[in-house]
Amino acid sequence: MKGSGDIVAGTTRAEAPLPPPLEWKFSQVFGERTAGEEVQEVDIISAIEFDKSGDHLATGDRGGRVVLFERTDVRNHASRKELEMDGNPISRHPEFHYKTEFQSHEPEFDYLKSLEIEEKINKIKWCQTTNNSLFLLSTNDKTIKCWKVQEKKVKKIAEMNIHASENGSIASSSSSTSTSYLPNGACAEIPHNHLSNDLSYPSGGSASLRLPVVVTSQDTCLIARCRRIYAHAHDYHINSISNNSDGETFISADDLRINLWNLEISSQSFNIVDVKPANMEDLTEVITSAEFHPTHCNMLAYSSSKGSIRLIDLRQSALCDNHSKMLDEREAPGSRSFFTEIITSISDIKFAKDGRYLLSRDYMTLKLWDINMESSPVSTFQVHEYLRPKLCDLYENDSIFDKFDCCLSGDGLRVATGSYSNVFRVFGCVPGSDEATTLEASKNPMRLQAQALPKPTRSLCNLTRVVRRGSESPSDVNGNSCDFTSKLLHLAWHPTENSIACAAMNSLYMLYA
Repeated sequence: MKGSGDIVAGTTRAEAPLPPPLEWKFSQVFGERTAGEEVQEVDIISAIEFDKSGDHLATGDRGGRVVLFERTDVRNHASRKELEMDGNPISRHPEFHYKTEFQSHEPEFDYLKSLEIEEKINKIKWCQTTNNSLFLLSTNDKTIKCWKVQEKKVKKIAEMNIHASENGSIASSSSSTSTSYLPNGACAEIPHNHLSNDLSYPSGGSASLRLPVVVTSQDTCLIARCRRIYAHAHDYHINSISNNSDGETFISADDLRINLWNLEISSQSFNIVDVKPANMEDLTEVITSAEFHPTHCNMLAYSSSKGSIRLIDLRQSALCDNHSKMLDEREAPGSRSFFTEIITSISDIKFAKDGRYLLSRDYMTLKLWDINMESSPVSTFQVHEYLRPKLCDLYENDSIFDKFDCCLSGDGLRVATGSYSNVFRVFGCVPGSDEATTLEASKNPMRLQAQALPKPTRSLCNLTRVVRRGSESPSDVNGNSCDFTSKLLHLAWHPTENSIACAAMNSLYMLYA
């Protein structure tokens, strides 16, 4: 069965009643630019991740910083909805506040390979929380770090260990005291009339050595500490990390290898996938993303630049050269072109919450796969089909190599991904659903509108226009011109609610339905 519009749907999923389309509303924005403000390269957000509860959100940027946000509205699920006078429920407005930030990675230089290593955060993954502490993994191209964020009570210097009268007399009679250094390096103030070679004090006298008394106050502060550093295990750039459901291990993947780590051991890892050929000239594809199964700790999936997804079972062998399943759609005859290999490369994969379905994103489409159905996806969603006639221009300005994230709702009824002009698209993935919503993340209804500047007078000089090849911006589905400099690459769906966090340059926008 083929659907209409932007959706091509299969018939293998269980029939379910069609949910009504969601009505999305603006929620919050962090770090929004003012009109004409220039964005620094280091401030551009490069990773977004909710934790399992949805009460914490982490973002990473190109400057190597990790910023944490915490949900501050009512967390009790029973009280998240209020009742009107007529009994109709109204969902509460989700609110997140800035919690803390820390510098996760610094720029480095590999002197052996003469290679500069950027501090940009590629991925962030939350670990299981214990003792009210937050644990998360962050990685740049080469190094993975495990961070612990916890509240610490502030310690203050309350008083000195001498009485006020003594302190006053010492301060007022500076001429009668001198400073001397004790053998242990401490500094002591001793009256002149008691100075001696052995620095002894008179019998019954009080020592004038002043030491601070430290007390713990009721105030607290957040401290981020690097617990472990997992380094020197990848020759190529790390593109993904994923935690295992056992809570003890995680994987990290680069272009040619996938390594398995124990969270408690940073000195060694086990190579479980290696696609590097004996002769690099025979290399035909690379690993683009990898993720553990959400419930089966022995299963994981990884995608390739050829558009295929391989599922492997860690119980089969220590080195998983052979996959247990491969999800791959056959290419239609006569559809191959110069850009085919580029646009079919998968940039991101995500398992659904139940683990049966898998979502993948290539340059042009979203595909929803049933892991028991290897020949074709269950549903295919066209993200920005209007760009297909412009692939040559996209190749010339390198936009065709942009890597977009994808995400699924917690109930598995919808999928979402980003596009250009700071818009993202939400699709209903229930068979028969035609929900396909396009939303501009940066459209803030609360933003103060700047006064419109007067239009310049027309003259012959500004009527002249030189048209260059590729200068015309293509139009989107709504007829609006497409801005390739404003791209929404990263977004995340709240694990239990219809709320999406997405990044547009250095700004974090949040919408809810």
